[in-house]
Amino acid sequence: MLAFSWDTVRLFVHIVAATVWVGGQLTLAALVPTLRALGSEVPGAAARRFNQVAWPAFAVLVLTGIWNIGAEADQQSHRGYQATLGVKMVLVLVSGLSAFLHLRARSRTWLAVWGAVSGLSALGATLFGVLLAG
Repeated sequence: MLAFSWDTVRLFVHIVAATVWVGGQLTLAALVPTLRALGSEVPGAAARRFNQVAWPAFAVLVLTGIWNIGAEADQQSHRGYQATLGVKMVLVLVSGLSAFLHLRARSRTWLAVWGAVSGLSALGATLFGVLLAG
């Protein structure tokens, strides 16, 4: 059996938090039509409950992301790594900011816009994270 290390723990926690943040957004978005059929207040109630899990996961993502950057300091001199990391950081920022704006939105249009931006940027950040790990 392979040995556990702090690198294993760091990446595991980061991936679990990403699963909650990204996967939760995709799942909730897919459920919205069904939730609406159950009552107009149901999607909002589900979203509020999701946020109680999602925002702590986002905080863990940011903290473990900083830990990842520190752990991979030897690769940071590579220009391709720096560019990829920069794009990922922008996508993480966009995902968090647009999720926050989604929380504040009052019209269905802005809920849809900010939800889509948050979900797509979260997927993009995940893709660039995989690039960094490869």
